[in-house]
Amino acid sequence: MTELDVAELQRRLAAFAAARDWEQYHTPKNLASALSVEASELVETFQWLTPEQSARIMDEPEAAHRVADEVADVLAYLLQFCEVLGIDPLRALAAKMDRNEKRFPVPSPPEPQDRHSSE
Repeated sequence: MTELDVAELQRRLAAFAAARDWEQYHTPKNLASALSVEASELVETFQWLTPEQSARIMDEPEAAHRVADEVADVLAYLLQFCEVLGIDPLRALAAKMDRNEKRFPVPSPPEPQDRHSSE
């Protein structure tokens, strides 16, 4: 597999859970809870770092590995959650971005002031 896609990852996650008889635990509530726990573990990685240290965390191999693992855990639970509820995560994100672009338009540049208007 050279290119990863969401559907393939969801199939692998489902197969992994099925082989261990874990589907019974993969309810929306349980998956949302697990997602929250894993997101908190990602936050914990940065808990006592300064903004500067957090910006450089990927420069430290051990810390970078922890961050990547927590990101993987968050994504795994999010993809499983979406699979159980029938949500296409990429379509959901695209739709949300469309709404946000309308809700938060790019500010117009300020009008140039007429230098002679205040004289």
